[in-house]
Amino acid sequence: MRLRIFTEPQQGASYETLLRAAKTTEEVGFDAFFRSDHYLKMGDVSGLPGPTDSWVTLGALARETKRIRLGTLVTAATFRLPAPLAISVAQVDDMSGGRVDFGFGTGWYEAEHTAYGIPFPSLRERFERFEEQLEILTGLWGTPLGETYSFNGKYYQLADSPALPKPAQAGGPPVIIGGTGPKRTPRLAARYATEYNTPFVNLDEAGPAFERVRAACEEAGRTDPMIYSAAQVVCCGRDEAELRRRAGAIGRDLDDLRDNGLAGTPAEIVDKIGKFAELGCERMYLQLLDLDDLDHIELLASEVLPQV
Repeated sequence: MRLRIFTEPQQGASYETLLRAAKTTEEVGFDAFFRSDHYLKMGDVSGLPGPTDSWVTLGALARETKRIRLGTLVTAATFRLPAPLAISVAQVDDMSGGRVDFGFGTGWYEAEHTAYGIPFPSLRERFERFEEQLEILTGLWGTPLGETYSFNGKYYQLADSPALPKPAQAGGPPVIIGGTGPKRTPRLAARYATEYNTPFVNLDEAGPAFERVRAACEEAGRTDPMIYSAAQVVCCGRDEAELRRRAGAIGRDLDDLRDNGLAGTPAEIVDKIGKFAELGCERMYLQLLDLDDLDHIELLASEVLPQV
């Protein structure tokens, strides 16, 4: 089981805050540092100093870190045109020496689109655009050097693109697709993804979601292995007082976190990670909501990471 740190900087974090968290993540031995791709806070928080762009941030972190993988859960397809996005991600992959994992989704948070004047089509159209974008991104990255790429879709058209720059990773960064939709998500994951992620669902939901993707892979005749992963809010404490302090700092109820996240002592968290592993989960994204609490990262590294 690989453990990855996952952050939500739209809730209130400067680049310097993210940098400290990323460097701590690397120093203490975690596999990767991920961030969300949002432009607006959620819930009763200030959100100050305001949003930071995910790929600008990751480009900077690519030069400030050496080992950890970097990525998004998940880049919103509604925010960017596919070909310029392919350029940005390829550049960050090159800047990092091939350490990018590309989480990609349809976009879902309507309020942030309204706040920043970004079109927010219907769910059907978002999925149609998302599928075309997946085809374009992977097509551009996978086009051999010296050849061109063209695409003629319902929403996007490319003609004789030089398909440059190339990512450091041959064929492009691994693609992560998440969600628990019963039909379209498994089909797209089977076709395009290296990794399938279940975001913030319990064990009873994660197991069937994994099975749907396994069935879609079999139906598609896929032979490449799929990596299965899960994202969970994490709240770890050495004792009950520390747990309640950390839960209070992020405005969450500890009992609810125990039921619907990874909350408890290190031993409790290790036990629940083990239950995800029994379902075939190979990676856990630990969502840290208090980025100033670097001791939390260090506690997870010293007491949880060695046991999984």
